[in-house]
Amino acid sequence: MKITCGIDWAENHHDVVLVDQNGTLVAKRRIAETVDGFNELLTMLAEAGDGAGESIPVAIETPRGLLVAALRATGRKVYSINPMAVARYRERYSFSGKKSDHADAMVLANILRTDAHVHRPLPADTELVRSIAVLARACQDATWRRTRASNEMRSLLREYYPAMLEIAAARKGNLTSAVVRAVLQLARYPAAAAKLTKTQIAAALRRAGRVRGVEELAAEIKEVLRRPQLRHAPMVEEAMGAQALRLLATLNIECDSVDELAEAALAGFQKHPDYEVITSFPGLGDLSGARVLAELGDDRDRFTNARCLKAYAGSAPVTRASGRSQLITHRRVKNDRLAGAGFTWAFAALRSSPGARAHYDRRRSTGDRHAAALRHLFNRFLGCLYHCLQTRQCYSESAAFGTQLEAAA
Repeated sequence: MKITCGIDWAENHHDVVLVDQNGTLVAKRRIAETVDGFNELLTMLAEAGDGAGESIPVAIETPRGLLVAALRATGRKVYSINPMAVARYRERYSFSGKKSDHADAMVLANILRTDAHVHRPLPADTELVRSIAVLARACQDATWRRTRASNEMRSLLREYYPAMLEIAAARKGNLTSAVVRAVLQLARYPAAAAKLTKTQIAAALRRAGRVRGVEELAAEIKEVLRRPQLRHAPMVEEAMGAQALRLLATLNIECDSVDELAEAALAGFQKHPDYEVITSFPGLGDLSGARVLAELGDDRDRFTNARCLKAYAGSAPVTRASGRSQLITHRRVKNDRLAGAGFTWAFAALRSSPGARAHYDRRRSTGDRHAAALRHLFNRFLGCLYHCLQTRQCYSESAAFGTQLEAAA
């Protein structure tokens, strides 16, 4: 008799339900997220017929956590069901809107009983790629936090310190540049900047890692800092400087986090067998390639075909047809991290790939705007990437864009 398991996940406990193929309750239990609790769950599954030949599948509302990791280690199929989908399924069993942990576990178990074929189990990725995913996502999160801290700093400096923004505009990375941050640490408001000597500025630049042209850059910065500008009252200006100093501390932490997490992610990515294939694509460097691998994984059975991969990444269009109306638009439900990495990938490829440039120009000539043309290019690259990963081949410009290159010529 086919048994399915549903687990309603919570912070302090988990409700477990087993149902048979007719939807009849077989067993239920509340367990803690401990070793003893997990052993209780395994015993419960074993008593219901769980065996090495065919393990009982489990449905849960989260793809993360210790319980999910322990379940995946047993080799069974674990389905992560979106909570919004669970809410819609709940309406099939209750019209009153009532809700309980036990009832939600029943709903999850019944989802697998009736509709397991339309849900995707968690991929069987290797330990290496899962570690890369943790580091690549953490690096991306740190990048977003760095951008937020930089924007807050820019907003504050625009109110009282335009000279520092002028210095930042000339540096790569703008306010995240180590040079700009070192100077701002030394001169957090205009009155303090006016007292700086060229020697002090040069020493700050060297501490920031500057090696060449230190004296010339120090003289340039000193000249900008001493230009006449509109000023606040001294006490107000000093207070804003104190605020800038605290924002700078946050910005420094996030800049260091990005660098260290990126280095750790790259170290793992370079050990992966797919590294050579992924980085052979134009526009994909080590860090962007690590982000792509982190979201795709290395389970070759995860996506049935390239169309499934494109839908997952959000690059494939969506058709909404009803009666005589038909609308084709872009996907809003997608893997946002992969879609973001794909936008960067496609944009970077425009300079290094003649085929990508020809494809982008053709899409623009047909009426696509910039974002739509890049999304279409990313869609094309994903089809090539899927094929290359399945066949263990590196990227070929002629195979990917042979027709566009001939037309452009």
